[in-house]
Amino acid sequence: MTQLESPGLAASAKRTLTGSLGVTAIVFMVVAAASPLTVVGGAAPLGILLGNGVGFPSLYAISAVILLLFAVGLAAMTRHVPKPGAFFTYVGYGLGRPSGLAAAWIAMLTYTTIQVSVYGYIGYILSVTVASLGGPAIAWWLYSLLVVALVGTLGYRHIDLSSKVLGVLLVAEVAIVLVMVAAVVFTGGEEGLGVAPFEPANIVSGSPGVGLMFAIAAFIGFEATAIFRDEARDPDRTIPRATYGAVIGIGLFYTLASWGLVMAWGPDGIFDAAAEDPGTLILRTMSRYLGVAGEVTVNVLLITSMFACVLSFHNVLTRYQHSMSAAGVLPERVGAVHHRHLSPHVSSLVQTGTSVVLVVAFALFQLDPILQVFTWFAGVATLAIAVLMAVTSIAVIVYFARTRKDRRVWNTIVAPALGFVGLIMSAALIVANFPLMVGDVDADGEPVFGVITWLLLALIVVFPLIGFVQAAWIRARRPAAYAKLTDSIAG
Repeated sequence: MTQLESPGLAASAKRTLTGSLGVTAIVFMVVAAASPLTVVGGAAPLGILLGNGVGFPSLYAISAVILLLFAVGLAAMTRHVPKPGAFFTYVGYGLGRPSGLAAAWIAMLTYTTIQVSVYGYIGYILSVTVASLGGPAIAWWLYSLLVVALVGTLGYRHIDLSSKVLGVLLVAEVAIVLVMVAAVVFTGGEEGLGVAPFEPANIVSGSPGVGLMFAIAAFIGFEATAIFRDEARDPDRTIPRATYGAVIGIGLFYTLASWGLVMAWGPDGIFDAAAEDPGTLILRTMSRYLGVAGEVTVNVLLITSMFACVLSFHNVLTRYQHSMSAAGVLPERVGAVHHRHLSPHVSSLVQTGTSVVLVVAFALFQLDPILQVFTWFAGVATLAIAVLMAVTSIAVIVYFARTRKDRRVWNTIVAPALGFVGLIMSAALIVANFPLMVGDVDADGEPVFGVITWLLLALIVVFPLIGFVQAAWIRARRPAAYAKLTDSIAG
């Protein structure tokens, strides 16, 4: 396969994204999607409470190792597949057109569900914050829709604007967390400093499968470095470096930050502190160690962190849709590029509309923005991305075994295979513990695979089926377009 493009449109400048993003700018984009402060303030307390308690910080380190192994194969692929479709493209190159389309739809599910889950969280935080300051009590979903509109406005414009906004917000949120960790270290924490989070007994305590789900969810977005290929400066060097930098940076930061959170309350007190109210644990920690100024600052930055997260995922989603349009699997209009902003503006509008529909639907069903919108759909996104990366690992191995374009055994066989094993094991643990996360329990409080669990897990099956069905339809009704999808692999 040498190209993934729509018939007659490949050479159109109007459909080609351009830019000069460097390693730092792309890392900012994808790390902002990981939303450091949202993870430390939102996901980490839930991982401690619902997962393996004191041992939760170790799961960030374990996740980083698994994903770094996966990134080795991903980076090798970027050097030989000069297309910006990432998973969609790489699975297609390795496993064929139908699998590529299935991967595209799993990716769409992943990024849409993680984005909308954060829309729920930010709407809740804005509602609570405004009310606490004496403002009117407004429903969370109205704030979510306001954020959707602001994100859509920025996403409509050139990517450089988004990267600058994300860069500023990212530096601020990372800085305040590091200041908190420094304060904890300086004061010695609640019970003294130690390595309890990394002791084997604590790692396997509680529900490590649920904890692993929250840990892996924190990395979602790092692999999207390849999505920005057309807008990168010297992509053959920039994209691999940005990918490694994102995984290592995210892993180190989250491990350190969550360790600091445990030390702040002590191994004997962190679970109770999280149980009191996981949504405010980071605020209470900041107040305890940095005073009122620290609490107010982190409250503001928590909101901007979530905004940076949804903006980054908006940019990723619009470029996925752009790539799918260029491949002829979404309407041609979706692949249009704005003549002045040089952005996939139609794709941006489509994604904005999708977010509006989902937020309104959640409001109509009266879902809780934290325990249901955020937790449920972050869980779906995490399982989907684990499955998608596992399939991509196989695609990398198959592609290089067939083409022999890269004969480095570690990069093309060993690391992807190890990454595949780690990802499949992670996916299995997530599925086994999904009822706990969703809250599907019987009369005795024991987890069961109830209706909600099955409905959410069904999404992981339905979306790739859409891709397979679409591939069959295009092959039967539009054979010329099907041939253009991947012209070096027999369909």
